[in-house]
Amino acid sequence: MLGFIQKKFNRKITVSFSAFILVIAVWLGVCLNFAFYRQIQLLTPYQGIKSFAFLAATAVILIALYNLILQILGWKWTLKAVTILLVFVGGFSAYFVNSLGVVISPDQIQNMIQTDPAEVRDLISLRFILWTVAFIILPIVLILKINIISESISKTLLKKLASSVASIAVIGSLLFVYYVDFAAIFREHRDLKGMISPQNVFGATSSYFHKRAPKENLPLIRYGEDAHLVEDTGTQKHPKLMVLVVGETARAESFSLNGYNKNTNPELSKQTGIMNYTQVSSCGTATAVSVPCMFSGMPRAEYDEQLASHREGLLDIAQRAGYKVTWIDNNSGCKGACNRIEQYTIPESLKQKWCKAGECLDGILVDSLKQYISTIPKNDATPRLIVLHQVGSHGPAYYKRAPKEFQAFHPTCDTNAIQGCTREELLNSYDNSIVYTDYVLNQVIEILKAQTQYRTGFWYLSDHGESTGEHGMYLHGAPYSIAPSQQTHVPMLIWFSESWKQANAAQVNCLAQQKTKSLSQDNLFPSLLSLLGVKTQVINQNNNMLSQCAVRS
Repeated sequence: MLGFIQKKFNRKITVSFSAFILVIAVWLGVCLNFAFYRQIQLLTPYQGIKSFAFLAATAVILIALYNLILQILGWKWTLKAVTILLVFVGGFSAYFVNSLGVVISPDQIQNMIQTDPAEVRDLISLRFILWTVAFIILPIVLILKINIISESISKTLLKKLASSVASIAVIGSLLFVYYVDFAAIFREHRDLKGMISPQNVFGATSSYFHKRAPKENLPLIRYGEDAHLVEDTGTQKHPKLMVLVVGETARAESFSLNGYNKNTNPELSKQTGIMNYTQVSSCGTATAVSVPCMFSGMPRAEYDEQLASHREGLLDIAQRAGYKVTWIDNNSGCKGACNRIEQYTIPESLKQKWCKAGECLDGILVDSLKQYISTIPKNDATPRLIVLHQVGSHGPAYYKRAPKEFQAFHPTCDTNAIQGCTREELLNSYDNSIVYTDYVLNQVIEILKAQTQYRTGFWYLSDHGESTGEHGMYLHGAPYSIAPSQQTHVPMLIWFSESWKQANAAQVNCLAQQKTKSLSQDNLFPSLLSLLGVKTQVINQNNNMLSQCAVRS
């Protein structure tokens, strides 16, 4: 019996050239794009049979389009290679679009290029493996087993021409019939094309490398060359020490400080002097955009990724003005923002304590900050800016982001295949990561409270938020134009020591008046430099929070 099955499996399937292309076109156009069709159904103005007819027309257009593409690219010596590539790329793209609601955009291509092994591991689950087998490996095996009937060049050309003309005619006629509907849908929802696999990957990749990929060997553009301190901190008894914590994937709506109905901020809610800003938006929906943007000095509306990649930013300017600037990382790097400042090497002893399988809990940042500060000579009067970069609530493996003693909410989603968890389980695991962030931030503040050598300050700002199934979307990285508030509304906190408050009371009072004001990551660059006592003409006073009260550093 086993031999019979093996014989059947090993037997070649023989089909014509045209039939092979049509089958592949149907697979690409229909089987990989269920999420796209669901979205189209939500946007169509029709009901009942008319809605079904519109969906069918959409599917036929996609099939005809892929049929036309394969007629152009597929020849006897290239057809299988082309189809395998499309099935491979389309299969993986379709997993993220259909399972996680991800829209494939240039930002997502950038995320993929800049990711690290730990983030890749967090995406691999049993569901992902089963999808890979069913939608990638098995189709490729079948493609390799198919024997395509050879025909003469003239006959092949004739069939290709006929099939191409038919495809164009089908596409043209259906677009003509439904032109008003398609024009209205895609005019208002341009990012829908990011849900069509596999063209979304090729289109987004082309756009990324054409417009956004960093160019090599570009000269460094100096920025803020006039930067200087407006107070002689070198002679001050208590120079400034500011800790900026760059959060990861924390959304404002999940902070109980902002009114969330679960107590996700048990420590910070007891901390006196915390200024919580409730209406803050991010520059992007992914780390690769938001982090370089917030340090660049460019507002989101004017942000130029190419320019930011080879121009000095906030950290360079603070360093030029006289600050010792240090970056301590527990994420996937600073995306170029810290290239020219000190990058702290976390001791192996701390890695052994906090890390497992290449991923470290954010407690490593607390201990690293303690160790770093302990090495500063007692007579050192150099002002300092320290940036801590969290792993925070990075998904989809939220259950890894908090030790068990901080997992306050149950039941939890203890898998990275989050789309298979219940809504309650998923939110509990995400919220537990916020509880742990609350603890970490509170510990940083307690360390700063204990410093007698400095006037200390603390600023926390998350890079972007996160979707946990709202509107069928998970994770982050959605195009900003369609990104839900869960991905763009971020938490921001500021705290100062008593010695800072006494020396800079007007600054602190000014900031306290803006806790409910509409703010964004645009405010970080000018406001933080001003708080540090740095004066430079590149500070945009319109975005400087201290300028709103006519306060000068």
